[in-house]
This record gives sequence, C-alpha cells and structure tokens, in this order.
Amino acid sequence: MRRRARSLTPEERALWRAYAETVKPLPGHALPPLPPTAAPALAEPPPPAAAPAPPAAAKPQAKPGHPTLHVGAQPGGLDHSRWKDLRRGRTRPERTLDLHGRRAQDAWAAVRAFLHSAHAEGLRCVAIVTGKGPAPDGGVLKRELPHWLNAPDLRPLLLGAAHPAPNQGAVHLLLRRRRAPR
Repeated sequence: MRRRARSLTPEERALWRAYAETVKPLPGHALPPLPPTAAPALAEPPPPAAAPAPPAAAKPQAKPGHPTLHVGAQPGGLDHSRWKDLRRGRTRPERTLDLHGRRAQDAWAAVRAFLHSAHAEGLRCVAIVTGKGPAPDGGVLKRELPHWLNAPDLRPLLLGAAHPAPNQGAVHLLLRRRRAPR
C-alpha cells in the first residue's frame, strides 16, 4: 500500500512563496501568478517558529575544564619544543590506527576503543590515519575526526593533535599521562 503524500498548509505555501521570490529564476521558469485567494496569506508572513534546542548529545562538546582541541593548533599547557616536534613528525607514534576503508560509525567506535586502550597502557603518542580524501575538503573521516576527538569521554585523554608535516592524511595525538590512583 502506497503512502499518500502530505499536502502543504496555506502557511507553508506562503512561506515557500516568500522564499522563492528571493531567488532569481532560470529563464522560462518564473513563478506562476498567485491565485486571488492566496494574496492575503502573503500580506502577513507567519511568525518565525522558535528553533528547537539541539539535544545535548547531538554535538559532543568538551567539558569546561578542557578547551576544544583543534588539529594543528598549539594547545595551552604544551611547551613550544614539544609542540614543534609533534607537528614536524619528530615525535614517533607508539601505535597507529588505520581507518582506510571503514564506515564512519565503525571508525568512530574504533577511534574510541583505540584511544582508551592507548591511554590505559600509558602510551604518550599515537597516530590515526584517515587518508587525505578527495580534494579539496578531504574525506568524511578526516572531517569528522576533530569532532570525535572533542567527545566528552575522549577530550580529557588528549593533550594535542597535529598533522605531521607533510602528511595531511594522518593525525599524531599526544596523550595525557595517566594519573596515579590516590
């Protein structure tokens, strides 16, 4: 059984019409004239609807104690020589995770498990290979990795992140030292 398409309400039609009038049409594709009954609807545009608040889990944000981590930007609390070594690829990763060929959801789970495991073992530098992706903006994994690194459960583990020169398809991560139990 096919589902019947929902038709637009008069308010939705007026809103669409108001938007469509702001766009320059292609030759021969001008908007049709308004029917006489629809003219009053345009005189009074509908009040703007309040945007729904995004759910708290929609975009993971770092805790207030941990500022957002940006790949390639020197974080506070990391001395210049250590940062320069990480950025230039002189700090060798002790373990590498290659995400080539993975779907985003699988890659996200692998990154979480990899970083938690590396931190638990006391490793200081690890690498995550996303690949360069298609030019100019890179692939999905390369775009998503910075968001994943700022997830509330991962951000406290990380001190800094940089692309080792000249490799833009990998990210070297400097992990924080584990705190001894009190």
